[in-house]
Amino acid sequence: MTHAERIIILDFGSQYTQLIARKVREVGVYAEIHPYSIGQIELAALHPKGIILSGGPSSVYSDDAPLPEFDVFDLGVPVLGICYGLQLVAYQLGGVVDKAARREFGRATLVVDDTSDLLHGLSPTSQVWMSHGDHITKIPPGFERIAHTENADICAIRNVERKIWGVQFHPEVHHSNEGKTILRNFVTTICGCETTWNATSFIDAALAEIRSTVGDGAVICALSGGVDSTVAAVLLHKAIGDKVHCIHIDSGLMRKGESDNIIEMFKTHFSMTVDLVDGKDMFLSRLDGVEDPERKRKIIGGAFIDLFEIEASNFSDAKFLAQGTLYPDVIESVSIKGPSATIKTHHNVGGLPDKMNLQLIEPFRELFKDEVRAVGRELGIPDWFVERHPFPGPGLAIRIPGAITPEKLEILREADEIYLEEIRNAGLYNEIWQAFAVLLPVRTVGVMGDERTYENVCGLRAVTSTDGMTADWYHMPYDVLARMSNRIINEVRGINRVVYDISSKPPATIEWE
Repeated sequence: MTHAERIIILDFGSQYTQLIARKVREVGVYAEIHPYSIGQIELAALHPKGIILSGGPSSVYSDDAPLPEFDVFDLGVPVLGICYGLQLVAYQLGGVVDKAARREFGRATLVVDDTSDLLHGLSPTSQVWMSHGDHITKIPPGFERIAHTENADICAIRNVERKIWGVQFHPEVHHSNEGKTILRNFVTTICGCETTWNATSFIDAALAEIRSTVGDGAVICALSGGVDSTVAAVLLHKAIGDKVHCIHIDSGLMRKGESDNIIEMFKTHFSMTVDLVDGKDMFLSRLDGVEDPERKRKIIGGAFIDLFEIEASNFSDAKFLAQGTLYPDVIESVSIKGPSATIKTHHNVGGLPDKMNLQLIEPFRELFKDEVRAVGRELGIPDWFVERHPFPGPGLAIRIPGAITPEKLEILREADEIYLEEIRNAGLYNEIWQAFAVLLPVRTVGVMGDERTYENVCGLRAVTSTDGMTADWYHMPYDVLARMSNRIINEVRGINRVVYDISSKPPATIEWE
C-alpha cells in the first residue's frame, strides 16, 4: 500500500523495534520496519520523511556489529538514533563509545538540558527506561548534549544542522513516562509529518487498492472466524460486494462449536453468506503421527490451500485468496528484522506452497492487532466480537505438543471451553489479551474416588499484551484458578492435573508451539 508520508525504522535487533513502529503510528504517522542492511537505492525509493535507528544487543565495536552499508546520515532527512542507534551515530561521526563502568538496565531519571525541539514539553526530570552496556564518552564534532542522567553524562545529543538526534534510553517503552512526547516531537515537529494515519485513512486507501487489484475478478476469503479474517472479510465485502466468496474450513482443529458459531454470526450480524467446508478427514490424516511443530504448520497451511483451490474451482471468476495476515506475523516469519532470528513459521505467511493458482491479498499485512480492531470498529463490527482473543490459524494443533489424535482434540476442547467460560464468569475476559488451554504430552498419577489414575496434564495460559510481540503472564486470581482446576479435573475425562503457565514473551512465545 502506498503512503504519502512514512517514517522508516531501521532494525538493529532490538526486542523493542516493533514498539517504536506502534508508538509512532499511535501519534498518527505511518511507520514501517526494514532491516539495517537495506540498500541505499531501496531506502531512497521509500521516500522517508525521517529515519529511526533502533536499539540492538550488539556493541558497535564487535566484529559482527550490524552496520549500514551506506551513510544513512547523508540522505537529507532527519535521523533519530535510539540506544544502539545513538552509539552508531557517535561511532560513525567521530565520537567515542566505551564500555560503561556500570551497565544500566531499568528505570533512570533523565535530566533535560534543552527543550527546544526533541525534548520539547518534557518535565525538567523524567523517568526513562535504560538497557545498555556501552555508552558515549565523547560527543561527535558538531553535536551538543541535550540531556543526561546520573550514570550517563551524555544521554541525548543533537546536530541541528545535519538533522541528527540521538537518545541513550528507549522512548518507545511504557516505562519511559514521556517517551511518546519525544517520538511525537521527532515525527511531527522535526520531520514535519502530518498526523493523518488512522483507521479511517487506512480503510479509504485499502478499499481503493482492493478494487484496483481485483478488477473484474473475485476473491476467495479464507475465513477462520477470528478477528483478523472477519474484519478482512467485512472490508472486502465493502470494497467489492458479492465478488468476495467467504469460505470457512472446519479443519477438525477448531474449538468446541466454533464452526457453527461462525456461520451463524455472519448470517445474523453481517448478512454475508459463508460456505462451510468439512476438511476434518484431510487435516487429521495428513497430521497423523506428526510431532514436529514446524511440520504441523506446513502441513496445515498446505491443506488449507489445497481445499481453498478446490473450492475456488466452483467460482470461475475467483483469482485471489484473501488472508488476515498481520504485520507481526510477517516480522516473525520472514525475518525482515535485520539481525533478529525467525522465531517460528506462521501458517498465514510461511505454510503456503511456492506454486499456488490463487494470488494472495493480505489487506492487513502492514497492521498490528490493535489497528485491525480499530478498523473493525470503524466498519461497524460490534465490540464484543472485535475484542475476541486471537485464535491461531493452525488451531488446536499447536496446543497439543506432539502427535494429534481425535481423542486428544476432544479432551482439549472440553477443557478449553471450561477455562474460557470461567474467565468470562469472573469478568476477566477483556483484561486478557489471549487465554487458552494446552494438552501436554505428559501423564501423571492421580487419585479419583480412591482409585489410582494415570492421565493427562492440562496447561492454562493467559497473557496481557498490546500486539502479541511481547507479553506478560496474567496474574489470575487464586480463587478463579481454583474453580478452573476443579471443574476441568472433575468434568473432563482424561485430565487429572492442571498447571498455570507464568512465562513472559520473551523468552517464551505465547503459544506453546
